Amino acid sequence: MTSNKSLLPWVDEVASLCQPSDVRWCDGSESEYDELAAMLVANGTFTKLNESKRPNSYLARSDPADVARVEERTFICSERESDAGPTNNWCDPTEMKEKLTRLYRGSMRGRTLYVIPYSMGPIGSPIGRIGVQVTDSPYVVCSMRIMTRIGQAVLDALGNGDFVRCLHSVGYPLADGRKDVPWPCDSENKHISHFPETREVWSYGSGYGGNALMGKKCFALRIASVLARDEGWLAEHMLIMKITSPTGHIKYITGAFPSACGKTNLAMMTPTIPGWKIETVGDDIAWLRFGEDGRLYAINPEAGFFGVAPGTSMANNPNAMQAIRSNTIFTNCALTDDGDVWWEGMTDQPPEHLIDWLGNDWTPGCGRPAAQPNSRFTAPASQCPVIASEWEDPHGVPISAILFGGRRSGVVPLVNEAPNWRYGTFLGSIISSEKTAAAAGKVGELRIDPMAMLPFCGYHMADYWAHWLDMGEKGGDKMPRIYYVNWFRKDANGRPLWPGFGQNCRVLKWIFDRCDGQADAQQTPIGNLPLPGTLDLDGLAVAKADEEELLRVDTQGWLTLVESIKQHYARFGDRIPPALEQELTGLAQRLRAATKPTKKLGKTG
Repeated sequence: MTSNKSLLPWVDEVASLCQPSDVRWCDGSESEYDELAAMLVANGTFTKLNESKRPNSYLARSDPADVARVEERTFICSERESDAGPTNNWCDPTEMKEKLTRLYRGSMRGRTLYVIPYSMGPIGSPIGRIGVQVTDSPYVVCSMRIMTRIGQAVLDALGNGDFVRCLHSVGYPLADGRKDVPWPCDSENKHISHFPETREVWSYGSGYGGNALMGKKCFALRIASVLARDEGWLAEHMLIMKITSPTGHIKYITGAFPSACGKTNLAMMTPTIPGWKIETVGDDIAWLRFGEDGRLYAINPEAGFFGVAPGTSMANNPNAMQAIRSNTIFTNCALTDDGDVWWEGMTDQPPEHLIDWLGNDWTPGCGRPAAQPNSRFTAPASQCPVIASEWEDPHGVPISAILFGGRRSGVVPLVNEAPNWRYGTFLGSIISSEKTAAAAGKVGELRIDPMAMLPFCGYHMADYWAHWLDMGEKGGDKMPRIYYVNWFRKDANGRPLWPGFGQNCRVLKWIFDRCDGQADAQQTPIGNLPLPGTLDLDGLAVAKADEEELLRVDTQGWLTLVESIKQHYARFGDRIPPALEQELTGLAQRLRAATKPTKKLGKTG
């Protein structure tokens, strides 16, 4: 098993506190998965799907009160409140541990405590790290087997080294005659707490998604961002894609987008320009370290996809649809009469009858969604038909460009190149997006989501920006180029100006060529935009007026944005890096002088 001098006593300590009936060390085997899945079927948590339609796949329905991240119950318990910053909920670590210890005491009675050793990244990768999660949820064990690499090989790689401790309980003990339920949770007492100095995550009360799968946002971003700050690397909410040109030239690009803003679609894109090829390295998280050549190299620390189901279809993401044909766990989707899953947007017309995510009969026009808006699929990344051969390379892939983006119906143009890393960091610090079902708040409302890390940064956001600036200083001219993209711009009548999805490859081609010094740009007050006619729009029905609007600098809109950025920065007080304040001042000055003609840049400018 393991001789790790820290791990064994910790597991014993947790078992003594939580009082499970049994302790089981997970080996990650197929037989273990099948056994636990059968247990979940018997308990009513899983419904086995039609084997001929979805081999080895299951549908789970959560408690209606446990369907998404709970940002208001997510805490960064740093030793000093100031280190958590204004964008995180903070609690004194001693106080939080005392509170949670009371909740954990006896919380696993009547249940099995599962020990899950897991590797973030390929086992043995110099960029990867190891965590151990203890949980009383077999649903979590099955999901973690898909999302990470688990088992004895991880323990062998760990040896006597350090690991991130992840303690999780659904908070539903089976004691005093209490009967189990299909989806146990303690919805009134959810807490997802991170202790950055001691590299721990304590999660209680929720069995859903990133609240319970500790390798997801908790470790991969909140704790890892602190590790990255301390050790000189980056842990980012980013996809990783491989782009191959018709001549066989390859580049790797990362991209940060708020949840449900098209990261998975972009990562698995089917390009529409002949001869171009796009493959997936990762769809959600990237860890980036400097290689021996001074460039940034990225790995996908995950082994699976935890994707938003609604809106995913063969029309907009056939590769995702093929990836989830088998060996997949679906959560809060609707069930068809022939034992398959369905969600809004999967097909043009819904089936005539479904069992909705609440387990009730559903028919078109009944006035309620069939699938929960944040319903998910959990599938092995290896099943993606466009998974890149390098996706498990332990040394990672060299990154040429970084994209930032969100849902903006106005102001932000289709693509904007930062002239340098510092201004690119500034752009990343101000990206904003219209809210979706995956985030807290009113859908459609605008929120600034720096680097798409607002709910995921494990420390003070201004210090995080300073770390980005420090990384740029260290990497110099070998740092990736940075681009701000927006596939969602609309005209004054609300009509989308850009088709998106596979057509986004046309923007990626321009970025690819810019990195190679093969595409022209024009210098504008907000950055470098494509010159008219430099985007490859062959065969695409985009009117010239629409192209002009997509690439128009809305000077007044940006001046208004400057004021909101000032308010945004004011939240962080004197910890704002002076370099970003200087970039904001420079942007405002350029916008006010925007009546001057733009300057054409050469291909390498």
